[in-house]
Order: sequence, then C-alpha cells, then structure tokens
Amino acid sequence: MMQIGIRFHDTKQLPFEERLTEIRNQGFSCVHIALSKVPGFTADTDALNPGYAMYLKNAFRKADLDVAVLGCYLNLANPNPESLKKIQDKYYAHLRFASVLGCGMVGTETGAPNEEYSYDKQACHSKEALETFIKNLTPVVKCAEKMGVIMAIEPVYRHIVYDAKRAREVLDRIESPNLQIIFDPVNLLWTDNFDQRNEVIDEAIDLLGRDIAMIHLKDAVPEEDRIKSVGCGFGQMNYTNIIRFALEKKPYIHATLEDTKPETAAASKKCIEDVIATLS
Repeated sequence: MMQIGIRFHDTKQLPFEERLTEIRNQGFSCVHIALSKVPGFTADTDALNPGYAMYLKNAFRKADLDVAVLGCYLNLANPNPESLKKIQDKYYAHLRFASVLGCGMVGTETGAPNEEYSYDKQACHSKEALETFIKNLTPVVKCAEKMGVIMAIEPVYRHIVYDAKRAREVLDRIESPNLQIIFDPVNLLWTDNFDQRNEVIDEAIDLLGRDIAMIHLKDAVPEEDRIKSVGCGFGQMNYTNIIRFALEKKPYIHATLEDTKPETAAASKKCIEDVIATLS
C-alpha cells in the first residue's frame, strides 16, 4: 500500500493547524512541506531551533499526518563561494531540524551552474556541472549521516542531474546509505523526450528503484516549448508502471501529489486510487 499525501502549499489557505486538519479530512496521510512557503513561518537558517521543530512535530502528530519530506530546494551548484556556503549552511540546518521534527528526509533538486538557477542545456548537462554538484553535495550528505536523516535528490531534466543514468552516477560516487532519490516521473521529461516518456520512466525504475525513498505524483501536458505540469488525471501520464513498482517494491512509501489545486485535489487523489485498485 502507498501512503498518499499532498504538497502543503497546494492546499486551501487556512490557519496552520486548521489546514493540517483539513488535509487529513481529505484523506491524505502525509505532507511535503517547505517552510518558506508556509504563511507566517520561516526557513531562515538561524531560526531553525529544536522548539520550532517540536511545535511542528506535535501539530502534525495531532493531525495524524506524517511529514514526508522537508523541502530545501536551493542551488548546490551556485558558483559564488559566499552564496554556496550560505546554501550549504541552510541544508545543514534543515537536516538538523528534520532530525528533531521526525521527518525522514530533506529533499532537493540538483541545481544549475549559475547564480540565477536558470536552465542552459549545454551548461546544466555538462560533465563539469555534474562534478561541481557532486563536490558540493558531498558535505551535505556527510551531515545527513550525522543527523540520521536521508538527503534525497530529485532528478529534473532541466537541472544538472537530468536523467536516471546521471542520478545513478551521483549515488554510486558518493556511496552513502543516507543519499537517496525522490522519484518525480514528470520531472524527468521535457520536449526532447516526452514521446518516449514510458521508456524514460521504466529506465528510472530499473536504475534507481532500490534507492527511491519517496514519489512525487503529477501529470503533464506537452506544449510547444515546454512540458506543463498539472494535477494527476489532467494530462497524458500513464501511472500503471509507477504504481505497480511502488506496490510491489516499496511498502507504505510516501507518495505526494503535486500541482493540485484545492478544488482538484480530490479528483487527483481518486485518479491514483483508481490505478491502485486495478493493480491490487
């Protein structure tokens, strides 16, 4: 069985604890949360103290919700040494915070070799960019080991770790039990490979399956110069192999919906539940 959750900032805006109750009442069992996107909360490095973490831990426990992942989506390939140090320090703080919060992982995408965090295919997909990312991620993973928390990277076509082979290389070279994968199938797709999406997804499951720690679920609509992300059931994705993998290989894995709206979340959840029902 999968534990279906939702991204906190996609849900109806309510006072924080009421919002958690509403999420649970909708039938979700876990939440992907980025503190910088919670109204009235902060993700500042110096603010992430144990009391703050324990307040959140108790609020989520009261609502009967897991914190599936604490998001910290910053650019670990930033070429500015001063900026990079601040980014790494923020990851260290998030990992420490997650250890007190009772959250199993801190999640990140894999950046771009520029300060703007902008997509340049030649630069992002270069060998040099990968070397930079691995070098800068390594001390963050070492911190994760000390904190007893998983550092999970999310491969994204428009970032440095753009496909399953590249992600496998990062895992094998850093070689840490605390470095794992957030599997977002849509993020592996772009205009270049959308027509081969089933093959791309199957390759990712084959190469990365043993290290997948959680799943993000959304849908995709191809447009002329981009792939538009939408809620599950509102695009062209086929979830059969993704769900079969989760049910057979990853018991009780957290799988959070993305790009839903408050008025569409129930339909997206049902879309995934219907696939589960056909495979169960």
